[in-house]
Amino acid sequence: MSTPKLRNIGPKSAAWLRQVGLRSREDLEAAGPVEAFMRVRRAGFRPSLNLLYALEGALLDCHWQEVPDDRRRQLVEAAEAATADLPAPRGKPAAGPVTTTIHREDPPEADPYADPAGPGDED
Repeated sequence: MSTPKLRNIGPKSAAWLRQVGLRSREDLEAAGPVEAFMRVRRAGFRPSLNLLYALEGALLDCHWQEVPDDRRRQLVEAAEAATADLPAPRGKPAAGPVTTTIHREDPPEADPYADPAGPGDED
């Protein structure tokens, strides 16, 4: 998400949303909470239903726990219906966070022409 933080959206959720193209409140409003949740799922992440409630709370500007039970049920039903429409997994690993790999410098190779006895050991 962009600089103006949305309520209920922490750093991990914001990163997921950015990775699926939802970068502002306007983007989230246009997609709606269920579509945003499904984009995150289709990207290979494994969000819990708390993200779905958090997205709804962000749009209503209330804490996610204050989303009414009836509305929560509607959201879950819509998400389950959308999940049923997803294609079967193809055996690909789920998307994960970006990691940084640090490569250490290889030790210098031994000189193939060096005397194994070492210098100065001549008879």
